[in-house]
Amino acid sequence: MKIVFFGTPAFAIKSLDQLINANHEMVCVYCQPPKAAGRGQKIRYSAVHERAKEMKLMVRHPTNFFDEHAVKDFLDLDADIGIVVAYGLILPQKILEGPKLGCLNIHASLLPRWRGAAPIQRAIIAGDRKTGVSIMKMDTGLDTGSILFQSEIVIGDQETAGGLHDKLAILGANAIVSVLRRMNELTGTPQTKNGVTYAKKIQKKEGAIDWKKSAEEVDSLIRGLSPFPGAWTLVNNERLKILDSQISNMTGAPGEHLGSFTIACGEGAVSVTRVQKPGKRVVTAKEFLRGNNLPEVLG
Repeated sequence: MKIVFFGTPAFAIKSLDQLINANHEMVCVYCQPPKAAGRGQKIRYSAVHERAKEMKLMVRHPTNFFDEHAVKDFLDLDADIGIVVAYGLILPQKILEGPKLGCLNIHASLLPRWRGAAPIQRAIIAGDRKTGVSIMKMDTGLDTGSILFQSEIVIGDQETAGGLHDKLAILGANAIVSVLRRMNELTGTPQTKNGVTYAKKIQKKEGAIDWKKSAEEVDSLIRGLSPFPGAWTLVNNERLKILDSQISNMTGAPGEHLGSFTIACGEGAVSVTRVQKPGKRVVTAKEFLRGNNLPEVLG
């Protein structure tokens, strides 16, 4: 098939690679525009943009699709189908209906649960025991289109957002290739109105750990925000990112350091295993404690 691919972050790269490996013709790759970043404000291209350049694919990055020239350029590609993976820009009806078979979206949740921007993180933070990917026929709503295919996986007790991200990227890539192979036999199933939840974009302020919450809630927050933006607590008036933890059966007053970086919560405790000071590398809890003292009570 002649495919136009829409994607921006690293999550989309596996799907781009798999579609090319399946001998589909990638007529164009659309990404969000490059941005100035860092102290030197150097132009930084997205992960998908960099990968597309490596493959010598045509890349476009319009700021929106409400410009007539951007729409015409897209329609002139005469694509069979559009594949959208974490693109980040709204696609109007003219774009969604432009390809002969419309546009499909790979979404990292079992829709209708966790529509929106941060489904991977929200699933872990909420304590979900399973998630997956959904292949959806796109409409103009927020992840509201008919479902063509879903694939489910278990969220492990020690799963971080980073690890789950990588698993779902592979799952989605395999799923989209399978769906394109079976397009003639698949029919979309409308999403139910029951069980709809929204995965709002993660705000950095959400990372502040409230040790009064239960160990399960604290552990889920830590894993759900690891590696970015990271859950954190104050240690000697400095934010310390906590990137991995395990639930402990020890008890104490909320925030109390029980030894060996085990911190008491409102119910139970968590044993911290990996941390990061501002501007420093990630280290194990044991490494951190060799050169730093924890206060008797955190938070």
